[in-house]
Amino acid sequence: MRNILLVAVFVTSAFTANAQEVNWVSFEEALELNKKNPKPIMVDLYTDWCGWCKRMDATTYKNEVIVKYINDNYYAVKMDGEGKDDITFKGRTFKFVQKGRSKYHELAAAILNGKLSYPSTAFFDSKEQLIQAVPGYLVKERFEKILAYFSGEAYKNTPWQDFEKNFKSSL
Repeated sequence: MRNILLVAVFVTSAFTANAQEVNWVSFEEALELNKKNPKPIMVDLYTDWCGWCKRMDATTYKNEVIVKYINDNYYAVKMDGEGKDDITFKGRTFKFVQKGRSKYHELAAAILNGKLSYPSTAFFDSKEQLIQAVPGYLVKERFEKILAYFSGEAYKNTPWQDFEKNFKSSL
């Protein structure tokens, strides 16, 4: 019995050690990295109280194909939509705001155009221009397509419906 337990512990720890994770950086770190080696920036907007955010962290952001794609093609930012730290972007300092029971970070509100919905995923090009924010929980199959659409130039000249129809999944 003891040997079986030891084998189970060994297999579990070996699996966990090989599990890849998204290389999350702060918004400012992504901007700095982008100066040296330009590539798109993906921002996961979440809050601590958001159940769907936690589910996306536990499922979609744990998928090996998704993790590898993000790490290879994006600077990945995890941004608390109610974060308290100031963030300077394009010459403006964005701050945490609390008005009564309502609280939000100004940059999250700017990225989401005032429609604070969590989780949301925002995509910036390598020139740090916002391409689009996608609201809602994203399953790995849908997220893989969205990541591919925004990481290259497809979004510039291919309608989403055509891209989605011709997409070949790696999942």
